Amino acid sequence: MGVELLSEAQYRALQELGEFDLKTSSWIATPDALRALGGALFCDRRYDRVFVYHNGAQSYYAARGFRGLLRV
Repeated sequence: MGVELLSEAQYRALQELGEFDLKTSSWIATPDALRALGGALFCDRRYDRVFVYHNGAQSYYAARGFRGLLRV
């Protein structure tokens, strides 16, 4: 049992179920190679599309959260 960050594919599948992150963004799972360089990926939905971006993992934004998958 545990929570893990959504992958990009899972985030895109979530967006098929509804419109999320219209005014916010969410951190998603990032490949280890990118994390080793200090980077991280996040997504949002704007203009009826899903966008994936990158930023430094240390970055803090009040309007950025995360989407998780709960396995029971």
